This record gives sequence, structure tokens and C-alpha cells, in this order.
Amino acid sequence: MTGIVFDIKRGGVKDGPGIRTSVFLKGCPLRCAWCHNPESQLPQPETAADGTTCGRAMSVDEVMAEVLPDLPFYAASGGGMTLTGGEPLAQPDFAFALAQAARTAGIHVALDTSGFAPWETLARFLPAVDLFLYDFKAADPTRHKALTGTDNALILANLEKLAAAGARIFLRCPLVPGVNDDAAHLAAIGDWAERLPAIEEVTLEPYHPLGLEKCRKFGKTPLLDQTEFPSKATCDAWLAAVRARTSTRVVLA
Repeated sequence: MTGIVFDIKRGGVKDGPGIRTSVFLKGCPLRCAWCHNPESQLPQPETAADGTTCGRAMSVDEVMAEVLPDLPFYAASGGGMTLTGGEPLAQPDFAFALAQAARTAGIHVALDTSGFAPWETLARFLPAVDLFLYDFKAADPTRHKALTGTDNALILANLEKLAAAGARIFLRCPLVPGVNDDAAHLAAIGDWAERLPAIEEVTLEPYHPLGLEKCRKFGKTPLLDQTEFPSKATCDAWLAAVRARTSTRVVLA
């Protein structure tokens, strides 16, 4: 079995616990205004203005050949492999085969997902995934649609079902000043974390403009042409607002 992979990064510490290898799969059904991997959106390989190609077909064995050498680091740090993208569930068969291969090798598996997929697709991963890194982009459905291209009804329903099924969940919340960091959304992040015990951690992810250059490189128009990083004061205010609503651990990415 093969899939389209656009990057594999070893030695990461951001996409789940411990030292991790992140496998980036191409294709995403959402169009987030702040997307920092716009080259991941289309399912097929793309060629940039400078002639470089993003995305190539790889087999499960080829991917695992890059994941397996770091087994000692995973074991020592509690790390493993993270499937990310794009949206891994856009290539469900390939992503599932990778998760199974990693689990067979004794490697911790995290799935970084927007949750925008049929429940049957997501539920299939329950026995093969140790931790779900679940995006929470906007609490209000109208705002969510304006920012991502779809409302959040399916995403929130799947979050509830994952929690009821006993999955381990880290809630990951991208925040953009003046766009989706309003008081109601920050309160909703804390309220969801407090209501669902399966959510073990909330990660607030401050906006960064690094996707803007990628957009231009691949001939795409940025949906959010915002160049400023959030200030420390802004990030501290986000943390305080969410922590005031939940006893769940809340951290800044």
C-alpha cells in the first residue's frame, strides 16, 4: 500500500509526548484561514515556483524505514510516531496501515486530526492509536465555517464519541489574535475540557505567519495575510482565560 507523503520530521517534541517522528500526509478537506501547511491541502504532489516538488508516493515499509531507527529515543522519552498533515484521515487506508505497522513495532502512535471525517472512519483508528491530537478551531459553528470552510457539527459530535469510546485526547487549539481568540471561544475551550475527562491536556497554539511564504511559493493566495506573532501578554491572557474554566492541564505550544 502507498500514500502521498510530503514530509517526515524526526526528533520532534511538539506533536505529542516525548521525542517523535512526524509523518505528514497530503490532502485536507478544510481550508483554514491561518493554515501553516498550505502545500498539504491538495491530495496530489505539487510543484512550487522554484521547481521543487511537494509530495511523493511512499509505501508503508518506506515510511517505517524512517521511523524505526529512532526506537531507542521513543522508548527513553515516551515518544513515538505522529500521523499529521494535511489531514491524515484524508488518506484513511494508508494512515491506518501506518498506525498498525507502528503499533506492531511497539511504537506509540498519535493521530493529529481535525475530526472532520465520518465517524466510522475515525472509529476505525481507536484500536491502533494511543493518543488523538484533536483540533478545536472555533466554538461557534458560523465562525468555524467562515474560518475553515465547514461548520463544526461533525467535528464536535466526533469529539464526544471519541471521548465516550475511551480515547486519550489532547485538545489542540490554534489561536489567532482578533480572529478566533474571543472570550466566548476561550471559555468554550475550557468548558469542553472540563466536561470530557478523556481530554487530558489542552494545547493553545499561537498563530505564526510562516505559512504565508509557502502560499506564495505554491501560487496560492493567503486567506489571512497577518504577519504579526501574538505577544507574550496576549498568550498569557489566553492561558489565564482557559485555565479559569477547567482543571485540565493547559499549556502553550
